[in-house]
Amino acid sequence: MIDKKIICGIDEAGRGPLAGPVYAAAVILNTDIKFDFLDDSKKLSQSERGLARNEIYKNAFAWGIGFASHAEIDEINILMASLLAMKRAFNDMLKRNIKIKQLLADNKIKVIIDGNFTPLKLPAEKSFDAPEINAPCEAMIKADAQIQEVMAASILAKTERDDYMKGMALRYPQYGYEKHKGYPTKEHREAVLKYGPSPIQRLSFKVK
Repeated sequence: MIDKKIICGIDEAGRGPLAGPVYAAAVILNTDIKFDFLDDSKKLSQSERGLARNEIYKNAFAWGIGFASHAEIDEINILMASLLAMKRAFNDMLKRNIKIKQLLADNKIKVIIDGNFTPLKLPAEKSFDAPEINAPCEAMIKADAQIQEVMAASILAKTERDDYMKGMALRYPQYGYEKHKGYPTKEHREAVLKYGPSPIQRLSFKVK
């Protein structure tokens, strides 16, 4: 059950691609404002996601963005990298909005994360810059279709990652990142086989 605490939604984008980082976002919405336009980011068109992102950035109480690079994905696996990106998103939110620290101190925030897992401690020998999330965390399957804060996080994570991959398309035009965003399409696989791995390739992922 979702209690009456302030909800922070967290979601990621980019677990499936063969290239590029995995992004995550953390969002606390402003309860005085209606966000009727929110939905699962996968159900929105690109233009709808763009408009929704602008409204979230403008009207949310707090938000943060984090990512884990393709190299980190190769080093610690995609699940751990996704959870690392989530931690970074939450802590980016703390840096952007100092009011969050007091809410945490008063135990007023609950984090809901889309999926099966909540962020875990990384192995002791790893030194990634990701402090633990200092709030109760709940993993909820398909939260991005049920919880508005998670919907908002899903939209931010998706649009920020898409923008990053569009930037990489300008650097490495032969891979077509502006079209498939690094996902394992036929075009992407053929480009990797023809030109070799790009500088942002996830080498731990199979191309064939």
